[in-house]
Amino acid sequence: MQRMDKRILLVEDDRELAGQVKGRLEEIRCDVTWWPEGRRLALASDLPDVELVILDLMLPGRSGLDMLRDLRAVSDVPVLVLSARGETSAKVRAFQLGADDYMTKPFWPEELVERVRARLRRPVLGRSDVVTVRGLSVDRRRREVTVDGQAVELTRVEFDLLSALAERPGEAVTRAWLSQNVLDPDRDGTERTLDVHVSRLRKKLGAGTYVETVWGIGYRLADEVPA
Repeated sequence: MQRMDKRILLVEDDRELAGQVKGRLEEIRCDVTWWPEGRRLALASDLPDVELVILDLMLPGRSGLDMLRDLRAVSDVPVLVLSARGETSAKVRAFQLGADDYMTKPFWPEELVERVRARLRRPVLGRSDVVTVRGLSVDRRRREVTVDGQAVELTRVEFDLLSALAERPGEAVTRAWLSQNVLDPDRDGTERTLDVHVSRLRKKLGAGTYVETVWGIGYRLADEVPA
């Protein structure tokens, strides 16, 4: 079995389930901190030094969605939601607030372990100035984009769209969030207009598939070559 040395925060009020999850993760040599209730995270120092958060949504003290909102205000740490809420609206809301993955209870422990491994293999690039994905480089401070070393000229909206996706490579960003936070709400803040900008951006980035559609959610910057 592949072994790891990673620090994980598990926020789960079910003591028995938390013990099972903690035990499985410790088998692959993860150091797991357990919180049995939700807590307010006002500062980055309120969060332990971890590389992944596994978060339930229905928690005593502070709800998981509120915690997720707190987390994204102070940290780029990846978040895997583990919840009994399987409805699409709950999943979409979690992704809107910055979740990286979502698993529905009940679940297979083996699947959880593999999702944790997959998430921890990805670098956290959220707030760095330059994000590089395969041959694509996005310099958010200089507002410059290159593909295989060649400069790509983008409009303001196209760059802001690509930059938003580059904050979390490989993770879905909802069309609603992109429409509200990238487009001008007074001029072109509709999801249909967003789709037009995405189409133009794809053409400018060339033959490589970088911006992928995530059906029912939105778009993502592909951090692996599509199958």
